[in-house]
Amino acid sequence: MRFELDEILIDSIIFSMEDQDGDSLLDTQEREIVDIYNNELDEDTDFESDRFISLPEWTSADGYRLMERFAAGLKKPVLREELSSALNRSRGVFRAFRDVLSQYPESEKQWFQFKEREMKNEVIAWYNSLREEWGLEPIGIEPEDTSSLVMEDFVIREQGTGNREQREISFIAETAGGDYAGVISAKIENDVLHINKLEVQEEFRGMGLGKTLLEKLLEKADQQKIDVTIDLPFESDFFSRSLHLANFKPLMRRFVRKS
Repeated sequence: MRFELDEILIDSIIFSMEDQDGDSLLDTQEREIVDIYNNELDEDTDFESDRFISLPEWTSADGYRLMERFAAGLKKPVLREELSSALNRSRGVFRAFRDVLSQYPESEKQWFQFKEREMKNEVIAWYNSLREEWGLEPIGIEPEDTSSLVMEDFVIREQGTGNREQREISFIAETAGGDYAGVISAKIENDVLHINKLEVQEEFRGMGLGKTLLEKLLEKADQQKIDVTIDLPFESDFFSRSLHLANFKPLMRRFVRKS
């Protein structure tokens, strides 16, 4: 039986997927999850009918691989090593993983966001396989979005007025506690805004803070209707994707011979 997938149903499915002790099915008629051994349906309910379908398969091994992927993608060497050690334990892996993350509140929020997005995409992939059977077009996978998380964890303030007479524009990022987290600054030269500094403290890298600082500066540039340039160091080439998404185009390559 066909059914529509919405956020409420996705959340219910994810909750049941993580419940390793339950044995649940989706009631496509009522659009709710039912436990076949503990439900309010009639005793003679036919769970073999098309009305009830199995949920996406999700085991503890899947949960472990999800934690491995998250840890491997971190740009914080210390935290990455601590999480790897937790994952290599012979017992209590999941608890150890959570205990490590609890010491890094920003990264813990990042983990919850990552986990929610990945499990939601698992549900959507499962739903798309059903839509294929129904002869329908698939629905889209949720893209990664870190901007809301960044704005919850950091305060970004502008230095100066940023008008035409002012020759420099800067945005400073601070934690909720007032600690310095990052900065972007640029200088206006010949009616072009040249970014001369983009820095994020090591413990806050990989959270989208650099991208958010760039967006703030570009908003200011759009208000003034001026072009923007940036020299990207070779070792920071990974950031070029964010620049392309912000409509930057490569203009030149700089070669340096060090003495």
